[in-house]
Amino acid sequence: MIRTTSAKQLTIAEFDWPFETALDQNNRWVKLSECIPWDELAESYYQGLPADRGRPLKNARLVIGAVIIKHKLCLSDVETVLQIQENPYLQYFVGLRGFQATAPFAPSLLVEIRKRMGEAVFEGFHRAIIEAHEGKKPIKPDSQGPSEPDAGPSEEAPSASPAVTAAQTEPEATPAKPRGQLILDATVAEQAIRFPTDLSLLNEAREFSEQIIDTLCAHLKIVNKPRTYRRKARAAYLAIAKQKRPGRKTLRRGIKQQLQYLRRNLGHIEQLLAPIPEGQPLPLPSWLLHRYWVIQHVYQQQWEMYCNQTHRCDHRIVSLGQPYVRPMVRGKQDKPVEFGAKLSVSLTGEGLAHVDHLRWEAFHEGLDLPAQVEAYRERYGHYPERVIADPLYGTRANRSYLKQRGICFAGKPLGRPKQVTDANREQLKQAKAQRRQDYLQRIPIEGKFGQGKKGYRLNDIRAKRANTAFAWINTIFLVMNLLILQRIFFGLRKCGLAAVIKTVAQAWKQMRFTQRAPFQSAVRFVQTYG
Repeated sequence: MIRTTSAKQLTIAEFDWPFETALDQNNRWVKLSECIPWDELAESYYQGLPADRGRPLKNARLVIGAVIIKHKLCLSDVETVLQIQENPYLQYFVGLRGFQATAPFAPSLLVEIRKRMGEAVFEGFHRAIIEAHEGKKPIKPDSQGPSEPDAGPSEEAPSASPAVTAAQTEPEATPAKPRGQLILDATVAEQAIRFPTDLSLLNEAREFSEQIIDTLCAHLKIVNKPRTYRRKARAAYLAIAKQKRPGRKTLRRGIKQQLQYLRRNLGHIEQLLAPIPEGQPLPLPSWLLHRYWVIQHVYQQQWEMYCNQTHRCDHRIVSLGQPYVRPMVRGKQDKPVEFGAKLSVSLTGEGLAHVDHLRWEAFHEGLDLPAQVEAYRERYGHYPERVIADPLYGTRANRSYLKQRGICFAGKPLGRPKQVTDANREQLKQAKAQRRQDYLQRIPIEGKFGQGKKGYRLNDIRAKRANTAFAWINTIFLVMNLLILQRIFFGLRKCGLAAVIKTVAQAWKQMRFTQRAPFQSAVRFVQTYG
């Protein structure tokens, strides 16, 4: 059940505060709350939820505000609730009417919140930020065709007036002129998992298989457990794991031993499950039953790689707790392989970033360019004037797609370079300088990735499910976009004096007076800092 509450909150001076000291109106959380479109965010959060049944939901501003606080301060779920409970500014930020000493909700609620926040919710959040940035709703593209085919005039329909007929026969409006720029790139949001090795993964799978055997024996009341040789298997694993640099033959021998122990345990599990009638639930908790499914796939993959003497296989599992995580070979010098979700991100000229695609399997990010450009048109009502990306996006298909829509691709042209002659030497030099300048304009999106990974732990995602990890990653980009919105919102207020100084300085320069020495410093300041 949804109980709609407007986010039009009291001012900080009217906030119910039991102490005599007045709260600071210039606090960072007070400033940030002024520029966030709370009602629009609440509308996106409530979509898809039942409005007339079920237990009443928490207020959307309380929920969204708590998620923003968590990722802006890089806190855990428990610490987020404690900080809100102790800080009056955070309570004002999440929309409470006054200070309260009790916790606003249980920390476990944040997990359920992340499960609800899907792709449609974050798309609505991004549109709300765009509307707040532009001061109006974005114009929808008018290239959509009619929903039904033309069946001719109806006999029962009234005759249309000449004005309506003329309006219907007018040609379609010309498409909006491309403007703005779109920067594209991809990165990997790493999951907080242990670095996987074949030996450690098999040892962990063996330990879970032993736990499954113990659970089944306790449920079936079997006194004599089947032999698992767990002490010998543990000793064999530690004998290799403690070596600083074990050799190739030593590792292969250790992997074979763990495979044999795991195969023996899986056989015992099958024998213990055989007496249970088909269709009856297995006597295992859900999380351990999921582990049982995972370790069977891990055994098949590791046995296949051991027999083929390779370290690659399709859909390779690198974490038993998060089997959806895949290795991403990025080719970086300090980190050639990363483990997490791969993101296709677009960045506008105003600094607003959006995660267009998130996948757990490796993919070629250049294939996402048409979809990202169309998503930009859907949000802003027009195509971008320029698309800036690395050479990986500059395929022939992408260049042809952009050329048909009048979009410039800032990149090196394909084909053999032109021969330098005296006639085109200067032109080629200018084209090379322009390409260099365009390539340097990719720096903002690299800085955005650095901001997310160093400032908001985009490279340390601690969610345990695929859908909650999706919400975790998108919330980090939401926080960074809100900071851009805050900078624009309050930057317009601070630029009033600078605009006046600039106008006076330009007028004074046009008067061409000889004695204008007192204004030289002001003119130089305006020219330098704008």
